[in-house]
Amino acid sequence: MSTKNKILTVTDLQKTYGKITFGKLLESHRLSIDLTQKELSKTLGISASSLCDLEKERKIPSPGRAAKIAKKLKVSVKIFVEIALQDQLEAEGLGELKVSVA
Repeated sequence: MSTKNKILTVTDLQKTYGKITFGKLLESHRLSIDLTQKELSKTLGISASSLCDLEKERKIPSPGRAAKIAKKLKVSVKIFVEIALQDQLEAEGLGELKVSVA
């Protein structure tokens, strides 16, 4: 029996939790580590209002910004960038296209 941890993909997460947006992912991560928006915004080096805009999906981060956030949180850059790109496609009415980051 293998004890290796399975690396989750965005598809795996969506099968379990439904549609995932960057905002939902970021908020759920913040809540899982029990931080306020103000506390996490300091860690990320952004304003609390910018963090709120991301979580409430008023803003979609660029792939570069999504990667910087993931690195500061020490989480999967691939997943954060993939979800940010998918959000951008959906905002442009191209949600039928699916993104996969290698």
